[in-house]
Formats: sequence, structure tokens, C-alpha cells
Amino acid sequence: MAGLVIPVAEWAALHDLVHRYTARVDERDFAGVAQLFGGDGVLVLPDPPHDFGPVREHPSPEGVAAALSVLDDVPLTAHGITGVVFDPGGNPAARGRITCVAHHVGPRDGRFADAVWHRHYLDRYAKTGGGWRFARREAHLDLLDTREVRATRLGR
Repeated sequence: MAGLVIPVAEWAALHDLVHRYTARVDERDFAGVAQLFGGDGVLVLPDPPHDFGPVREHPSPEGVAAALSVLDDVPLTAHGITGVVFDPGGNPAARGRITCVAHHVGPRDGRFADAVWHRHYLDRYAKTGGGWRFARREAHLDLLDTREVRATRLGR
């Protein structure tokens, strides 16, 4: 397995990067999310329900922020990272496969519903003077589910 191991300090920095992404999305800090991408970084999103694979490219930090701003219409999101695997990708680069469950809570028929997205990201990271950044993040949607919500911090 030699050669497939990321040094602990680098693993920790990459781990921090992917968790900051989800935290900033949930906080609606899209400018902060955009800062996690390199200047030529690209976010590639699916187009559900038509396409579950990564088909919509959003280049540059400005494109990333604009793409994620559609979440302003979703009152509450909660992302949970369920798996993290990093591999070396050349020097100074790395690759990652991140699994995630994303809850999107909003009104539906006078109640709140939770659209649950099970997804995985295929990432490429580049090390910059400011630390690790996303060079390319491809979001793959694996499963969609909708659930009734009994109560939220939104008041219902």
C-alpha cells in the first residue's frame, strides 16, 4: 500500500476542506464556499431528476457561488459526511471520494418536507499558497428520497 497513503497532516487539511464546504453551504456562506476553490476550480453538479451525474459545470469561484445560491430558496439544509477517502494525485495534488447525505427542508403542501439526497463527490485537490483547494468537484447523486418532517427549528 505504499504510495497510496496521504501524510497525516495533509489528510487532516483535506478532511478540514471537505467539512468546511458542507458547513459553509449549510450556513449559506456561498462566498466562503467559493474561497475553497482554486482560481480555476470547477464545481460540476447533477441536474435532477433528469440526470444524476455531474453535467452542469460552474467554473471559477464566482461560478461556484452563483451555482450554490439556488439554495437561498431552501429554508434549511443539513449535510452529513458519511465517508472520506483521499489518495495522492501527483505533487502537489490529491484525489478524493466523499460520500454525503444532504437534507433539504422546505415547505410542501402546508407542511415541511425533507428532500434527502444521497450523493458522492469525486474531487481533485490542488495545494496552493493558501493551502488545499478544490481543483474540481463533481457531485454524483445516488438516491433521492422525500420524507415528512414532524418538527424543525424553523417553527413547525
